[in-house]
Amino acid sequence: MMIPSSEVELAEMVAGAGGPLRIIGGGTRRVGAPVAGQVLSTAGLSGIELYEPGALTIVVRAGTPLAEVEAALAAENQRLPFEPMDHRALLGAEGVPTIGGVVAANISGPRRIQVGACRDSLIGVRFVDGRGVAIKNGGRVMKNVTGYDLVKLMAGSHGTLGVLSEVSFKVLPATGETAVLSIDGLDDVRAVAALSRALGSPFEVSGAAHTPKGVGGHPVTMIRIEGFAASVAYRAEQLRQLLADFGEVAVETDPEKTATCWRWVRDVEGFSGKSGDVWRISVKPSDGPRAGAAIGARELLYDWGGGLIWALVDEGRDIRPALAGIGGHATLVRASDATRGAIAAFPPEPAPLAALSAGLRAQFDPRGILNPGLMG
Repeated sequence: MMIPSSEVELAEMVAGAGGPLRIIGGGTRRVGAPVAGQVLSTAGLSGIELYEPGALTIVVRAGTPLAEVEAALAAENQRLPFEPMDHRALLGAEGVPTIGGVVAANISGPRRIQVGACRDSLIGVRFVDGRGVAIKNGGRVMKNVTGYDLVKLMAGSHGTLGVLSEVSFKVLPATGETAVLSIDGLDDVRAVAALSRALGSPFEVSGAAHTPKGVGGHPVTMIRIEGFAASVAYRAEQLRQLLADFGEVAVETDPEKTATCWRWVRDVEGFSGKSGDVWRISVKPSDGPRAGAAIGARELLYDWGGGLIWALVDEGRDIRPALAGIGGHATLVRASDATRGAIAAFPPEPAPLAALSAGLRAQFDPRGILNPGLMG
């Protein structure tokens, strides 16, 4: 395994590579087709380069553990806006999640419905392309126009266009109080209707999820609001009244219980340790129940108001044919190596988009050595 400790060393390793490289951060997310190649880890590129709480910006080396970044922000009562998921329990993985891995996979949690995805908080990147050339795009301020938006391009590229060495974010103040409203017993259609009503209200919902099989084995629909205590109390009461015709609305404000609830949603903890493949499906929220019914899954979890569906299904089964006619896309997140080799993990791209993707890879990785085949 190659573990560079500086961007210069990283560039030298990539430039001198004689064959394919399997790019990893902390090695916690094995998503995509298996990659045969020498392992190159960014874990040695660790440390916070610059943190300006007053400017709401942070610059971090890509191999920095996510927990270290979150701890530094928490010490200043700030946070990453997009609430990144921890995949370890779901994937049965060890290792330490890194901030570069979060960016490379564009990992975004339940709060995405309110503040956007990881790429929306990303304001700058440094990376080494497939030729071994270090490239910088974006900067340390929230407004930075430099031509090509490589910042957005690198988020979600899974190491196929370049190896991240540094990332910059805009951050937000941490929330003071949290309340979770819950309704028991709704079917998927009614649940998504309730979530849609809450999201369409002026009460600033920061989480909207539904599980047909909660911790107690029955359906639970959950809505989260965050902010100052008086504001949270007011909005919780207004939402409780707004949703009263869907059933009894319970309100939980205990910090430990609310945090546990949304960690369960964020990390899809209900699927952890259970056999079967895991798929992540993105659709219009209004299509969520229809898609969920079509999949024929063992278990489902709806997030983002019904627009994100996690599905636990039988091993080795491609669910995409069952979703024909429903707009959106499905990604295979957890499966055996054999299944990951047989079923494309990422959705097939339309011909024009595939041509564009191929052109970008040819430009940034002309030798085809960076995670080749990972994304199909």
